[in-house]
Amino acid sequence: MKRLCIILLMVGILFPALSHGQTQDTLRTVQAIDTLRMKPRGEKKPETEVLVAPPDTTVKSSEANELAKGDIVKTGLSFGPLPVVAFDNDKGFQYGALLNIYNFGDGSWYPIPKSQWYFELSRFTKGSQLYVISYDNRTLIPGVRLSTALQVTKDKALDFYGFNGYESFYDSSLETGFYRMNRMVHTFKVDFTGQLEDNFYWKAGYHFSHFRTGSFEGENYTLPTTLFDIYKAAEIIPEDQADGGISSAIRVGIMYDSRDFEAAPSKGIWAEANIAYAPKFLGTSVGYTKYNLTFRNYLPIAKDKLVFAYRLNLQGFLGKESPAFYMLPYDMYLGTGYDREGFGGYRAVRGLMRGRVQGAHTGYFNTELRWRFVSFHLWKQNIAFALSGFFDGARVFKGFSNDFKVSGLSSYNLTSSYYPPQGGPQQYMLYGGKEKFHLSAGGGIRFIMNRNFIVAFEYGKAFDAQDNSKGAFYINTGFLF
Repeated sequence: MKRLCIILLMVGILFPALSHGQTQDTLRTVQAIDTLRMKPRGEKKPETEVLVAPPDTTVKSSEANELAKGDIVKTGLSFGPLPVVAFDNDKGFQYGALLNIYNFGDGSWYPIPKSQWYFELSRFTKGSQLYVISYDNRTLIPGVRLSTALQVTKDKALDFYGFNGYESFYDSSLETGFYRMNRMVHTFKVDFTGQLEDNFYWKAGYHFSHFRTGSFEGENYTLPTTLFDIYKAAEIIPEDQADGGISSAIRVGIMYDSRDFEAAPSKGIWAEANIAYAPKFLGTSVGYTKYNLTFRNYLPIAKDKLVFAYRLNLQGFLGKESPAFYMLPYDMYLGTGYDREGFGGYRAVRGLMRGRVQGAHTGYFNTELRWRFVSFHLWKQNIAFALSGFFDGARVFKGFSNDFKVSGLSSYNLTSSYYPPQGGPQQYMLYGGKEKFHLSAGGGIRFIMNRNFIVAFEYGKAFDAQDNSKGAFYINTGFLF
């Protein structure tokens, strides 16, 4: 089955995704002038000036020439319709359809698109559904990049392993449904990014999310309860949060970005400091203030062929009040894209179970060696393949309250075989193990088309069975960071 899905995915890439430009494609073999500027071609600027094509892409003319050298320069609109055939260890097989629409203008922007639409409608065999519409534009507002998205996610069997990492016991012998819950989220966001000076940028935006949460209701689930129900009974999850709520937040941040290319950088630094303010007067059910600090570095070992990249992240909630539990498993983003599920899973720490690491203050790291071992042209497309190896980790630095009322658990008469050796449902909330880094390692291969469209095949393995007793395989898009 996996082999069939991989074959279908590659067929979808090589045939439906063929681009249709409005003007003739050309092969760039000589120096390009002002390739990424937001100025007419006749206005020359010093080669050393940082270009604002912008923001999130700070590419100098000389670097742009090297990136595009030998490429077929895409012009006008480029359509990339694809069947969605992917696999996520936490969600199962994904099927559906997506459409990328790139606007490369007169070709002077290539390989940077001036604007991009993205549409996706897909489902997963483990019960999740995803609907996305996003739009990214670098020229609509002079000097400002606009990124907006509308996203709906529905999870009939969302992973829920408790809070505070190893303090919450994971029993792999239990039926899958014990560690599941129900959730639907509607999210809308609009972000703006502009240049401050050189490689420094400001970010600002508004994010709205509506959460609906509840108990898992699988048809073949036989245990009398779930971990989510136990948390509600013990009032770790307060009654007024158990059914979900609203997050309405203003977000601001500052970014330093010296990457040579956004989709697949080979050198540079990309660092961000963001904060979200979600007071009750904006409609938020449980007010909060959250910070997110991220540092990414791309170190070329053999030009853009062999690159060592790493990412460090620290984030958490400020103030004495605890945030709503449904806000914990999100990695906050401003700009392109949208908030990702963390920590564990493909977009955060590969190999770990999705949502395994949840707390008031958390951090993670990713290290990766990337080798683009072959590049060629096929059917007027720029094709490349890259291998990678990675070592990831995450941990909780300050826990989310695990105080509970034992009296609320008296109604659960599960047999002792459903509990860890220490006995009692409370052991699922306070395992007794000291929190430490949750580690994993693995590798993968990527298919890259026109430098922007990237399909990844990766496998990761957690070091501790408490994080995942099996390996995790993923088929997805892009680089992790």
